[in-house]
Amino acid sequence: MPDPKSVSRVYEVRQAERLQELCGPHHRHLALLESRLKDFGLRAESQGGGIRLDGSEEGVSLAEAALAEFERRLRGGAQASEMELDGALEAARAPSQHFTGLKGLKKPVTAMTRGQARYIELLTNPDNALIFGVGPAGTGKTYLAVATGVAELNAGIRQRLIVTRPAVEAGEKLGFLPGTLEEKVDPYMLPIWDSLRELMGQEQMERRMARGEIEVAPIAFMRGRTLKNAFVIVDEAQNTTAQQMKMVLTRLGRDSRMVVTGDPDQIDLPGSQTSGLKHALRILDKVEGIHTHQLTAADVVRHGLVARIIDAYAAAGDS
Repeated sequence: MPDPKSVSRVYEVRQAERLQELCGPHHRHLALLESRLKDFGLRAESQGGGIRLDGSEEGVSLAEAALAEFERRLRGGAQASEMELDGALEAARAPSQHFTGLKGLKKPVTAMTRGQARYIELLTNPDNALIFGVGPAGTGKTYLAVATGVAELNAGIRQRLIVTRPAVEAGEKLGFLPGTLEEKVDPYMLPIWDSLRELMGQEQMERRMARGEIEVAPIAFMRGRTLKNAFVIVDEAQNTTAQQMKMVLTRLGRDSRMVVTGDPDQIDLPGSQTSGLKHALRILDKVEGIHTHQLTAADVVRHGLVARIIDAYAAAGDS
């Protein structure tokens, strides 16, 4: 006999193509929705003109809200992906929190988790001149910072976007790579180039680089400069030394903003050198005008296994 407390409703979708996007290939999105809401006994299946939802009242309501948010994002140009559906479900679980989106990009960027939503709020507040975004891999701390920088560049709010990283690679040494310093460093900067290409397109990226509006370079290139009217991102900051961190923080010039990103638990500095990120977080904790946002495994938006891998390593006490 059916559970007397269960309900059954149909989420209506008028366009056949949109229905296919919501359900996903081989109905993978519906399977994901069922998995995420299994504690509510949710069952979701496609039927002519919509998606039938069965389960507890709370579970069906959450599924309806998630599908509505998912559909809203698709109308805005987002990809019909499991990652986007997870973000929509997270937004449905926190209806009182506004999941801010970044506009003026090649594709819209919307927070996928509550932690990301708060991070974007900090990033998009022009009064926040220095922000530390820290957390494990896959939480979007660098990607969202780059997206904010691109949005400000496109809107004419900043004249330049500067992304810098310490030239320290996990288990490798740049000196063994062939070529000039620029050629050695370029592969290390590949994740930044990938993000820029995705957010603004190859043609616009190359055009702005040629005009000097976009710069991606190792931290050593920042010494002796004053970075004016720029959106500056210091990535992989856990691998800066304390001296490098002080140097780059004091490069901040008039009408500029800086975002420092990194994972204090993934330090690749040789020997017993102090991480500049850890040092800065400690001594700048009470400095007025500096904001720190901590992202966690709950904010990981890569493959679902990544969050579980991070938790497993944390439980084992391994870095």
